[in-house]
Amino acid sequence: MNSPKIKKSKNSYAQDEGSTRLAQAAADGDVPARKRVSEIAHPIISYQTNSFCKRFCKENHYYHQCTLFPDWGSSRADALFCEWGNASYTWMLDDLTKTSRLKTFKGTDGARLGGYLFHIANSLPFYERWKDWRFGRKIHVPTYIREMEHDAAKVFLALLGGENIPMIAQKLVRAEPEIEDLVNNIIISLTKRKRLHLLDPPQTVSLTNPAPGTSDSADNSGQLDVASRDQSAEDLENRRQLQLAWAELDAAEQFVLEAMLVEEQDAKDVLNALVRLDISLAEGVPATETNQQQLYYFRRKTLIKLEKLMGSQQ
Repeated sequence: MNSPKIKKSKNSYAQDEGSTRLAQAAADGDVPARKRVSEIAHPIISYQTNSFCKRFCKENHYYHQCTLFPDWGSSRADALFCEWGNASYTWMLDDLTKTSRLKTFKGTDGARLGGYLFHIANSLPFYERWKDWRFGRKIHVPTYIREMEHDAAKVFLALLGGENIPMIAQKLVRAEPEIEDLVNNIIISLTKRKRLHLLDPPQTVSLTNPAPGTSDSADNSGQLDVASRDQSAEDLENRRQLQLAWAELDAAEQFVLEAMLVEEQDAKDVLNALVRLDISLAEGVPATETNQQQLYYFRRKTLIKLEKLMGSQQ
């Protein structure tokens, strides 16, 4: 005699974090399902807010109480709460659990919703979206760039975001030689107009504490004009060589240099990120077994490689 089938309760989502059913129910507005999805996303968001907020906190934590990580904020009991912590948490929750995203999840082959959200939260597009929201970035793509061809503006923005040619080609589903030609044309066009500095990474500033002598009005809070000063021919050439050499580094090399030199992250934080993203620095050596000495050696070796690549561009 066959055992009777037990009908699962509509609200029994406690252990059902990997199924398509949970994601679809949450996307349809089911309250218990939405609550369960938020619970799954919570540790992911907590980790990323800790990483992102502290990376760009600047001097905020000296003057304000952190709403997410009390030990990080000001020790003064009467200090105002920082507005960015809870706002960042809310933005990430909305981005990760929005209806359109949940509807695309398919829990096939044992895929879990937590893994799906983790993958999105640790992607470069998610990081860039958060920075766009956090700093109110409004990037102008010059008309002469947009008129080159239909993907020129996308390539310009990708270069501004520090992406290399293989990454751009993969994103646009185009051949690398095509993207390389387009990148060269963009650089040549900007150089002729003495505007190569438009590819400099956007600056980041504290929005809670405007710099002395600047206005904190709503009209200019968080907005930075792109510098229009001309650069010397030598500076332009050095930047061109650096961009071409940087594009020849692999993903691990770019990640380590950007994390340690550009963002000035601590070696321990970089090692943790390597483990989290499963990035190996040496063949046969898993990320979990990489130590600080190996990390510093890898950084030094990559800098030497970058210098040689720049020399070959001369």
